[in-house]
Parts: sequence; structure tokens; C-alpha cells
Amino acid sequence: MIFETQDESEWHAHLRHLRAGPERIDWAKTRIDILCGRLMQATTYRLSLFVPDPACGPNRDQPDH
Repeated sequence: MIFETQDESEWHAHLRHLRAGPERIDWAKTRIDILCGRLMQATTYRLSLFVPDPACGPNRDQPDH
């Protein structure tokens, strides 16, 4: 996970900062979740980065040598 907050204005500010910053993020490898809390808890905003599973790599069907 890269960032998580329950403050919507902080969420938007963080995304603006990432888009304007010198470091480039591969947005195709990111996941944005907005977990709606409804009445019981606050809404949570979450930005995550997909991490490849080494078990699903291109050589997964070949034995280790």
C-alpha cells in the first residue's frame, strides 16, 4: 500500500502531489480503492501498487535447476 486516509481532501491533495511530482508512477500498476463506510465507519481512500507474484512468472511450469 502506498497511501491510505479517511480524509477526502487529504486524498485529493496526495494524488495531486503524485501527479505533479518528479517521480513518475506507473498508473497502470496502481489500484485505487474507496471503501465506503456508510453510517458505521468513515470512508477510507486507499492507493496500492500491484506487486507481481513470483509464482506466476514466465518460468512457473519449468522445474528449478
